[in-house]
Amino acid sequence: MEPKSEVVIRQHDYLSGKVLFANAPTDDLLSNLAQDIEPVLWTWNYNEFLYFQQRNANVHFGIELPESEFDQAVVFVPKSKELLNYILHNLASRLSEGASIFLVGEKKGGVERAAKQLQPYGEATKLDSARHCQMWQMTLKNQVQVKPVADWVQQYTVATPRGDLNICALPGVFSQNRLDVGTAVLLPYLTQVTSGKIADFGCGAGVISAYLSKLNPKNRIFALDVDAFALASTQLTFEKNHLPLEQLEVKAVRGIEDAPLFLHAIVSNPPFHQGIQTDYNASENLCKTSRRHLKSGGELWIVANRFLNYPLLIEQNYGQCTTKADQQGFKVLFANTQKKS
Repeated sequence: MEPKSEVVIRQHDYLSGKVLFANAPTDDLLSNLAQDIEPVLWTWNYNEFLYFQQRNANVHFGIELPESEFDQAVVFVPKSKELLNYILHNLASRLSEGASIFLVGEKKGGVERAAKQLQPYGEATKLDSARHCQMWQMTLKNQVQVKPVADWVQQYTVATPRGDLNICALPGVFSQNRLDVGTAVLLPYLTQVTSGKIADFGCGAGVISAYLSKLNPKNRIFALDVDAFALASTQLTFEKNHLPLEQLEVKAVRGIEDAPLFLHAIVSNPPFHQGIQTDYNASENLCKTSRRHLKSGGELWIVANRFLNYPLLIEQNYGQCTTKADQQGFKVLFANTQKKS
């Protein structure tokens, strides 16, 4: 069990009734709670949703709070400060005055900084500090009116040869405030991507998907991500730029294994972070197994940090890998499945 969960178990006498657990670790926390606690889980990570669903937990996946009522909430600190603000605001709009919101996190994950974000809603007290983690309790004094999702969007503009794109990014989404260097290096090469049925794996705020739509209104684009906030952001980006929504299908996925088959192309600035941890599994699997999702002659386009061993992995699985660009610490990599003669 993760240390964060152990701290919650140590203090579980403070918990009672129907308790919302937001961003809970995928461990044995639920099975160690007292019988009188009725847990409801909220996650925006599709892998975590499936984990809890397999354990018959009452779990909700999405960017909005579960519809069900609850008496208290336990929030496991996310990496993003903006995302924590979003979570706390939504909880303060739903819970009744006097209800407790507990905050749990690792010291290296910034739990002390995060505890300061409780202050607008009530007085916070540190309940426990153990195993390099802390647990805080805040009694809700200041309820708020829930804000529409649009109020949480950060916007920025990306210039392209086909005109500006207005990007809409929700809290916690990769590269929320500005275009990241990797995607900027990749964008000029999207004009070379074969048209047709294209997957944008790890779609983030939808920069790649939106540009592919601008390049060819006949492209069918599958925006794939593990994160509900990324999927919602991509949808908002399409709407903001008046791009045809019938072109777009947003889909929550575990990894590339959930991508459609018979794709003309897969384009990706692949993710390599899971919370505050570095995790290369999703991107390495993309290099190793994406081929089976492509048509004969289908293309793989990836941008990745120069130091990663993706060219070798791609070559092992496609028979070849071409470096289209090597600049600003990033490589644009290309491979295709050989057309059958």
